Amino acid sequence: MSSALSFEEMQDKAVEAADFMRLFSTPSRLMLLCFIAQRERSVGEIQEELGFKQPALSQQLADLRQAGLVETRRQSRQVYYSICDGRVALVMNTLMQIFGEAAPTIDTPIALTGSVTLQSGGDAGSVMLGEMARWARLDKMD
Repeated sequence: MSSALSFEEMQDKAVEAADFMRLFSTPSRLMLLCFIAQRERSVGEIQEELGFKQPALSQQLADLRQAGLVETRRQSRQVYYSICDGRVALVMNTLMQIFGEAAPTIDTPIALTGSVTLQSGGDAGSVMLGEMARWARLDKMD
């Protein structure tokens, strides 16, 4: 069985990937996702730590929730946000490996939604987390 995609499948996947990556397209959105990906956060924590104004934060969180990247949990009057799409954790880990020095590891124990599969072995078609950054790394040329 071949793991190569047909041209039509690649076109479909490219559209899907571009739509997904648009969700990471602003620095504030990246900071928000990175912060939530580290662990579940309350709206108050997010406002205090990231300095977002309430209307802007509400809009960002609503967009992420509508896109299916985050989920909420209500406890009394407090609302907590967490990542619910494993692809977000992969992207955030990869970005931290590429751009961060001594960046914290994001532990989001959730299943992937989509076609990426993670396996501990090195079988064809599997992706090991340590290799993700190596594929995406672009070193500056002198």
